[in-house]
Amino acid sequence: MSVTIDDKALAAENLGITTVGQVLTHVARGNRLVVNVLIEGEEPDLARMSAVRAVPLVGRTVYVETADPREMALAVLDEVESHLAEGDAYRAEAVEALSAGQQPRAMQKLNACFGIWQHAQESIVKTAQLLKLDLGQTFADGEAIEKMMGEFVEQLRAIKGALEGRDFVSLTDTLAYEMADVTGRWSAAIGAVRRAATF
Repeated sequence: MSVTIDDKALAAENLGITTVGQVLTHVARGNRLVVNVLIEGEEPDLARMSAVRAVPLVGRTVYVETADPREMALAVLDEVESHLAEGDAYRAEAVEALSAGQQPRAMQKLNACFGIWQHAQESIVKTAQLLKLDLGQTFADGEAIEKMMGEFVEQLRAIKGALEGRDFVSLTDTLAYEMADVTGRWSAAIGAVRRAATF
């Protein structure tokens, strides 16, 4: 049996570790996140994780690659933040197109904008879960991030209502005024999660 974690041999037998699942539990205790597993040089079927965890180590070569969850979280937040300005540009272009009566172009820009905002929200939520942060107790600009996200959902509902009612005047106003600070709010939320991650 040969078990390697991040290029370091693990004395699994001495530790009483006999299955792949026990190796993964051992890794988790070290506050590491498993990013890759190879059994006999092959990636296991992760859809059958309970069967993978039960695989005995005897006679097998197992390689586990890990990452620091905080480093991964910070990298994700950096990537998301780099796209926020692009989302704000799409928002402004959507407002401009709506004002010019170019609804199809506005919808195209709005879709791109929504994609970036949704990705930011999902990334913050997943990063908080990874780092075991309570977004109800993590504050950005004096407001709990959880509350900020709830307000954002309400703004999206207003946009959806305007779209469904084909009320382009209301949609333009919402995008131009109520949503003008979305990028700043997402940046503040990312900054708050980043600070919490470094403690």
